Amino acid sequence: MKFLKIFVGIIVVLAIIIIVGSFLLPKSYSVNRTITINAPDSVIYKNIADYNEFYKWNAWSKLDPQAKVTITGNIAQPGHLYQWNGEKSGNGQMKINTVEINKMVDMELKFIKPMESVADTRFDIEKETNGNKVIWTMSGESKGIINKWFCLFMDKMIGKDFEDGLKSLKEKSEKGV
Repeated sequence: MKFLKIFVGIIVVLAIIIIVGSFLLPKSYSVNRTITINAPDSVIYKNIADYNEFYKWNAWSKLDPQAKVTITGNIAQPGHLYQWNGEKSGNGQMKINTVEINKMVDMELKFIKPMESVADTRFDIEKETNGNKVIWTMSGESKGIINKWFCLFMDKMIGKDFEDGLKSLKEKSEKGV
């Protein structure tokens, strides 16, 4: 009986920490990574804004090559849509919202399964003396108690995927394809 009281007490304390702690956590998150690519901005832009090319270098398509991918809409234009449904990658879509040719692509990233969420994903291309700097940013709002705690670890969870994706984008772009 004493063990049961201690166990229940621990559970209650943990629940209080989780609930009260969630009110102290940030309401938004942002993850970004940067790389310099020695290729024309037009090549880099095409590899990002054309989802047929994006598919070839993004880290998640390599993690789940069996996922069913559908690409629709006018290439590199608002409304261009990339949808996926995979065993490992879940179900979701990316849609281009706005573009600045050879400078920026802003997308809505929507995860449907296993957990629903929406994020803003943006690629900025900036001229540098030794090439072009590409900044990949994902940001969003954390809603709900569990999502707020989950977002604390967002950088660690997807930062490596951003780094791997940018390395692949660099390789592909520097080859001129």
